[in-house]
Order: sequence, then structure tokens, then C-alpha cells
Amino acid sequence: MSDQNPYPCGKISRRHMLHQSMGALVGGAIGSLWTEEGKLNASLPGYKKADAVIFLFMCGGVSHIDTFDPKGNKYAGKLIDVIGFGDNVAEMKRPVIPCLRAFKNYGQSGTPVSDWFPHVGGVIDEIAVVRSMWCQEGNHFPAVIETQTGHRGRAFDNPSFGSWVSYALGSGNKNLPTFVNIGRPSSPVQLTGGYLGAAYAATPFQAGAVPIPNLNPPAGGSSAERDKQMETLMRLNQEFRERHALNTDIAARIDSYELAGRMQLSAPGVVDISKEPKHILDLYGIGEKPTDDFGRQLLMARRLVENGVRFVQLCHAGGGNGSWDAHGDMKSHEPLCRAVDKPIAGLIQDLKQRGMLQRTMVVFTSEFGRSPWSQNTTGRDHNPKGYSSWFAGGGIKGGTVHGATDEFGYKAVENPHYYSDLHATILKQLGLDHQKMKFRALGRTFHLVEEGHGPIEQITA
Repeated sequence: MSDQNPYPCGKISRRHMLHQSMGALVGGAIGSLWTEEGKLNASLPGYKKADAVIFLFMCGGVSHIDTFDPKGNKYAGKLIDVIGFGDNVAEMKRPVIPCLRAFKNYGQSGTPVSDWFPHVGGVIDEIAVVRSMWCQEGNHFPAVIETQTGHRGRAFDNPSFGSWVSYALGSGNKNLPTFVNIGRPSSPVQLTGGYLGAAYAATPFQAGAVPIPNLNPPAGGSSAERDKQMETLMRLNQEFRERHALNTDIAARIDSYELAGRMQLSAPGVVDISKEPKHILDLYGIGEKPTDDFGRQLLMARRLVENGVRFVQLCHAGGGNGSWDAHGDMKSHEPLCRAVDKPIAGLIQDLKQRGMLQRTMVVFTSEFGRSPWSQNTTGRDHNPKGYSSWFAGGGIKGGTVHGATDEFGYKAVENPHYYSDLHATILKQLGLDHQKMKFRALGRTFHLVEEGHGPIEQITA
């Protein structure tokens, strides 16, 4: 048989054409490649409290002063010195605006919570509030980058925190992604796999009748036809792998397509909340106008972690700067708080009654807090220098308040924690050593956590 090319003048075989076409198609594959085990040896010997994280990110900047860090109105109307704040990092004086919220002490811990979060107040003994978080960036997009990736700026393609967790732990269910995002993010940075690869990016889910676009196969085909198509696809994928064995990006994307195929069998049942009993739907506020949408998202999150998903990120009120960006009037926080308060409390109660809370971390945070002053309005400015985040479940000491801002709520002064300490705390509870979270790329070694003090030991068991 001749070794001469049987397809001169640039012609290619039909099979080669299929290979080449598939190479183009895989670029649109979904992320979160399944691996039985994580690809990073970062374990923390002898310590693991949680298996999964539900990460609640309020887009735009929640006012800690009006929610979980009461300051009263002793200084309302008085001018305070603001040093190094604003786009020009200038010194200035700003008047403190009053807080119109009423705070009540809840639970055996007696932790004060705003009247905007009465349901969360009802489960406060499961929650550790850290009132002394801070970050560097004072504008939304840079702050989202910083708090999501652990790094400032985009000089390098740093992965999001959920991608790091996915990379380190692998999956608990080969038929579902390891990292899922629900809700509209403020930035694509919240979803990226960065230099870890597209395989570890977030897979987007959404509440409603179609949680995953294009998940269900076309109507009219039989299961036998579908099985035959899948067998053919697997054979072609295997041949393609062998042909392009050195191209790890293509191999990862092919595996992602195969994950999509497995999801067609598993995910519809996981995301279908129609069979949940009424008392569970009521717990999340599903069927009630202000809470229905977020309640559905949180119930879906519970079902996902129940089925082995490692990291579920919920972006609330995202898009643009995020709706929590309350410059004009603090009253804009009220409907947002009403939308999330009951569902969040319902999630914690539901996890606890199922025995899942002890192995599932729930984290509530934002890219920064809000200032004690306004911009000549009844709203509040951005404030990265001091704000609140809270944790529940996964070995966290509930009923705890840690750290403090100053008397105005402007700056973290007692046990201040850079945002990377939040990352390190979550990693510790997942049994991971933040110092071992590193990856070699672009000729250098990158670390997830490069600053800060490490895990917030005062709130962990």
C-alpha cells in the first residue's frame, strides 16, 4: 500500500473532518470537569469539618452598620476624619448619617441583628459574625476581583475561589459539576477557572423551569437513539483524545461534554424542587412574592450539595455594580433584605434538620461594606476598610461575634481580618491548608492566599 497522501490539494478524510470540527466545537463546553480526586495535595492532616460550601455573595456592598454591626446614633451629624479614601485618596471630613434600623438581641448568644434580618436573627446561634473584615479596593470591579481571587488586578488570570476548591477537592458526584454558580454575578471573574483551566470554571445554573440551558435532549428521540448517539460520541472522543493527547485543554473540554451527557441523566432530578413537601417550600419562602426567586435558588443549592457538589456560589442582585450599592438611599436595602432573609434562615434550618449543617458551610459576604457617611444623600458610600461577613455550619462556632470596627463603623480596629482570612477559614474547614494552595503557571508559582493572618481560629471548632 502506498504511503502517499491519498488526499492531495488540501482535501481531508471524512473522519479527519469530524475530528477537526469537534476541535472547534469543544471551545464552548461547560466547565467543572469531574475528577474523582482533587489535583492538588493540600490536605490539612487530621482536620476536616466540612464537605461543601454554599457561598452567598451579595453584589454591590451590604451595609454592616444597618445589618450586623450596630453603632447607634451618638455621632450622627458629626464630622469625622476620613483618611486616604476615595478615588483621589485624599483626606477629608464627612458627616455621619443616622442609622434608622432597630436592633434586637437574638438567641441564647444575645447577638444583635437588624430588623431587616429577623429570620436570620432566629438562627443566629448557628452563626459566627466577623465584624472586622477589610480589603484594599474601594470600587466594585476591582474589589470583586480581589475578594473572589485573593489578588488585586488582572495582571494574571487568577482563578475564582470556587475554582480553587474544585481543583483541590475534586467531585463528590461524577454526574454533577464540582463548582456551580446560581444567579447573575457582578463580574465574569466570579466564574472563571483562570490558569487552572476552563475545566474548573463555574457551571451556571438558574432557578426556574430550565435550570440548565440545553440540558434536556430534543423532543421526539427515543432512548435507544440517544444511547446509540452517546456510544458514537464516546468512540469519537476517545479517538480524538489519542490524536491530540498532548493538548490538555481539548481533553478537558471533551470530558466536560461527557459530563454534560451524564448531567442529562442526573441533574434534572436534582434541580427539580416540585416534589419537595410544602413545609419545606414554606421554609424557604417559595410561593411568596418577595422571597420566591431566592428561595428557589437556595433550595436548589441544598439539593446540589446533598448530591455531592462541592461549592455552590449564589450571586444575589448582580449585574453592573450590584443592587446592594446603596448610594442614593439606604431604603434600597430593605427589599433586598426582605428577599434574602427568610430563604437564608430557611436554608440553615433545613440543613440542620437533615443533619447536613455540620458538614456544610454557609458563608454570607460582599465585596465590601458601606461607609458611616453619605454622598450628600441618605445612602452610604463604599467602605473596604471595615465590614461584616458571617459563617454557619461546617464546624463553625455558632453564636459568636468576633472583631470590631471603630465607633463609627468605618475601620476594622479589633482583630482585623483581610479578606484572604475568609478564604483560609473556609479552606481549613474543608480540610485544606491555605499555604499549600499553589499552582505553577506562566513560569512562576501562584498562591491563592498571599496576605493575611490565615484562618480565623476564634470562630472555628
